[in-house]
Amino acid sequence: MINVVVIGTHHLQAESIAMLIESNDDFKVLGIYSRTNDFLHQSYSEPVHIVIKNIHKITNDDISDVEAIQQVHLKAKILIISYAENEETIFNIIKVGAKGFLSHDATSQDLFEAIYSLRNGYDYFSKCITNILLNRYVSSIQKNEKPENEEVEKLSSREIEILSLWGSSYTNPEIADTLHISIRTVETHKTHIMQKLNLKTQVDLIKYAIKNNIIDL
Repeated sequence: MINVVVIGTHHLQAESIAMLIESNDDFKVLGIYSRTNDFLHQSYSEPVHIVIKNIHKITNDDISDVEAIQQVHLKAKILIISYAENEETIFNIIKVGAKGFLSHDATSQDLFEAIYSLRNGYDYFSKCITNILLNRYVSSIQKNEKPENEEVEKLSSREIEILSLWGSSYTNPEIADTLHISIRTVETHKTHIMQKLNLKTQVDLIKYAIKNNIIDL
């Protein structure tokens, strides 16, 4: 059983999220709160696995709330549901401890997948968030804003081209058509990019960029 807490200033939305979560037999909602402080002052006989914070517009207070949750519930994974805002806001809330980020246009399947992923120890970002972060990563490479780790220099000019299109949400067929190469060649280049950076997923790529200060906040 995965124990979940839902926090949201719009109580009706929070209740709707909680009801959706409880429709899955693998999940259990331990509480619904309008304020983070109310949750932090509550004690539980069961461990809190996932904390979902539903936010209309992320503020500095929300970023502080994420830090506070991490300090009190060390093993809990924090999932943010919010509109896809500016890059800096997203980077900041990830840096202070959010392990997942869904935009408000996410589906119920996205929510379930995010909860399972976080519980299994994996970060989870919806596609639009991943594209925002990946675009920033690509831009930093093109501007030669390299991290202390010089692995990025291993990428060829063709791989940089593919990474740029990849970060702009191009599909494999679209990349192949744009660069006049085969789809299999695109797939091979993508594999080589991840191997050269010693990464396994797009989420790993994002975390790599943040960890190595490619993103200048």
